[in-house]
Amino acid sequence: MTYESQPLPPLPRYTEEEMLERARSFYERIRTRRTVRDFSDRPVPRGVIEQCVRAAASAPNGANRQPWHFAIVSDPAIKAQIREAAEDEEHAFYGGRAPAEWLDALAPFGTDEQKPFLETAPYLIAIFSESYEPDGKGGRIKNYYVNESVGIASGFLIAALHDAGLATLTHTPSPMKFLNAILGRPAHERPFLLLVVGHPADDARVPRITKKPLGEIATFLE
Repeated sequence: MTYESQPLPPLPRYTEEEMLERARSFYERIRTRRTVRDFSDRPVPRGVIEQCVRAAASAPNGANRQPWHFAIVSDPAIKAQIREAAEDEEHAFYGGRAPAEWLDALAPFGTDEQKPFLETAPYLIAIFSESYEPDGKGGRIKNYYVNESVGIASGFLIAALHDAGLATLTHTPSPMKFLNAILGRPAHERPFLLLVVGHPADDARVPRITKKPLGEIATFLE
C-alpha cells in the first residue's frame, strides 16, 4: 500500500521573537510538572482524558503502525485489583528482587511497596506496546520502532495531561504482565507503563530536586 500524498498543513509563521517567547512559555509550563504520589479523589471529566489520549496518539511512530493501546481505568474494583497485584510485585522488589544499588538510588525519595495512589486517583492509564498486530488469518503484521514510538506517545500524553492541569505518576512495577490479565488485553500487547492521573491532594509534597543545567545535557556543534 502506498499512501496518497497531500500538502503539509501550514505551520504558523512566527517572528524569531515570538518563537523564542513561545519556547520560553512552554518551558515555564512544563518545568512545573512533578511526579506526584499524593492524589485527591476529586473527579476528572472523561472528556479531558479522551482529548489527552488523542494528543498522545498523534505522536510520530514507525511506519505509521501506531503500536500502542491505552487501557483507561476508572472502575474502583479494577483499580483495587491493580493495586493488589502491583503491591505484590513491589513487595518482592523491595524485599530482595532489586539490587542494592537500585534501592540505594531510590532511598532519598522514601518510596516503598505501598501504592495507595493506585486506588485514590480517579484514573489509571495502562499503556501497552504492540510488537505485532494479528492479521486476522493466524499471521502477524510486524510493527517497527515499537519502544521508541510508544515512549514518544507516552511523553505526549504526560505533557498534555500536565497542560490540562492534572498531576501524573509513571508507575512501572516489574513484571507488569498482571495488567494483561486484569484488563483483558491480548498476549501480543506488552505493558509499557502504568500512568496514574488526577488532581494532587491538597497536602501533596514532592522532593526538592534540581535538574542538570543545559550545558551538561546538550552539545551544540556550530
